[in-house]
Amino acid sequence: MRTMKRNKNKNKNKKETKHSSLVVRWVTVVALTIMVSFVVFSVIIYSFVGQQSMVQQKQTSNEMISKLNSSLTRIPTELQIANVSFALTPSAREVMRGNPPIRSDQQGNRAFNDDLLSSLTNPDLNVVVYNLHGEDVFDNGGKIPTFKKFRDDYKMSRVTKSRKQELLTYQKVRSAKSGKVTGYIIVENKMSYYNGLMKDLLKWMVRISLIAVILFTLVAYIIVRDIVKPIKEMSHVALEVNDDPNSTARIRDFHRHDELQELAVSFNQMLDRMQRYIDQQKEFVGDVSHELRTPVAVIEGHLNMLKRWGKDDPQILAESIDASLQEAKRMQHLIQEMLDLTRAEQINVQYPNAVTKVSEVLKRVVGDMSLVHKDFTIRLDMDDLPQDTEIQIYQGHLEQLLVILIDNGVKYSTDRKEMNVSAGLSQDEVHIIVQDYGEGISKKEQSKIFNRFYRVDKARTREKGGNGLGLSIAQKLVTSYHGKISVDSVEGQGSQFMMDFPALSKSQAERLRKREEAEKSKK
Repeated sequence: MRTMKRNKNKNKNKKETKHSSLVVRWVTVVALTIMVSFVVFSVIIYSFVGQQSMVQQKQTSNEMISKLNSSLTRIPTELQIANVSFALTPSAREVMRGNPPIRSDQQGNRAFNDDLLSSLTNPDLNVVVYNLHGEDVFDNGGKIPTFKKFRDDYKMSRVTKSRKQELLTYQKVRSAKSGKVTGYIIVENKMSYYNGLMKDLLKWMVRISLIAVILFTLVAYIIVRDIVKPIKEMSHVALEVNDDPNSTARIRDFHRHDELQELAVSFNQMLDRMQRYIDQQKEFVGDVSHELRTPVAVIEGHLNMLKRWGKDDPQILAESIDASLQEAKRMQHLIQEMLDLTRAEQINVQYPNAVTKVSEVLKRVVGDMSLVHKDFTIRLDMDDLPQDTEIQIYQGHLEQLLVILIDNGVKYSTDRKEMNVSAGLSQDEVHIIVQDYGEGISKKEQSKIFNRFYRVDKARTREKGGNGLGLSIAQKLVTSYHGKISVDSVEGQGSQFMMDFPALSKSQAERLRKREEAEKSKK
């Protein structure tokens, strides 16, 4: 026992571990998806901002080059300190000499907006003008970039220094008159704003990405747990039912309007149907064991008697054989009725789309039963039933219902050998009534006559050949087709059995026929 308990606990722990790992896997997948999405998004934003900022930095360097080049191309000879200084603006010359720039109010009427001056004073720009020999003839006082010869008139390149991006722009100066190269301009843009912007942007993106990943991971965990929790409960119920097929465990109502709720409802319906089948099997076995015990005992008694001494007496031999055959026939009839009862509980699986015209079946059955019971007058009244009225039921089952009720009336008849079968339509329901004028049923017995193997008078019923299953079969058949069956009886005056079925409209009947044809074509 202890070993079994330990094994159960181990299995339970394994199941819980599996469920937990499922949540972890789902959350991991969601977290990785979010993280990858954020990384891709961040890379795109980072690249876009970097490109736009770089465009501005290149524009600043090009503007500096353009302003210097426009002033220096006027010099016809090789660039030297003397001609370069005077080619620049007065403010530029003052800056070059180490003096403060000339303010506009100091220049009187010659005041002008010195764009070159503002560019030269930009702390990010290191500007150098070289002559043809690579000598520095002008700079703005910053760190002088190393001179390197270059082929084309213009060149721009990005370099990395101390993990920071810098922009180097090279420009050959050509004389406006001769077109010959007179010198070189090199502008080094340290791009402080760009480097600071990209550093801060990267820092904030990493922070935001981490926060977003953590936040959405928590949200994903809550969502995944909400999804996995019903699945875990379904799995737990399935395992419990698997361990004990008679378990009444069912999945609770999740109060949600999604596929999981539909799955839970379908799962419960499946378990209920399985339980019904198990119960039917138990009832069938129990009923067979109970009801066959008597005929088997009778046959066994006769055989034992014949074995001992009865076979030598022709009269006893004949009586024993007749009695055994009678009991065998009764067993055969009983088994057939029980099989009918079991099948009646599975109608929705076997005949889900069957359609029957009521009037045709009533005429045929009443006619056949009148021929079988010639001493009975069986009247049929269908004045209130339209000829084309149809209900959802297998034709053979409607015939079986009528035969059971008419046979029941014949068995319990008295002196008045009459029966009435009537049918009508009202409020979209078909009403079928089978009335006899026999012994009747007391009020106390009326609530029990539909029970399996129930007999009002067991001795008289056994004499008449009844097993107490006919009305049970009738009730199962009627309820399986969404109908109702009831009885109204007075002792000594007779009984009236009433069946009600939902009537089908023409469109409903046609739809069911198409489904039936489709099912047949598949087979």
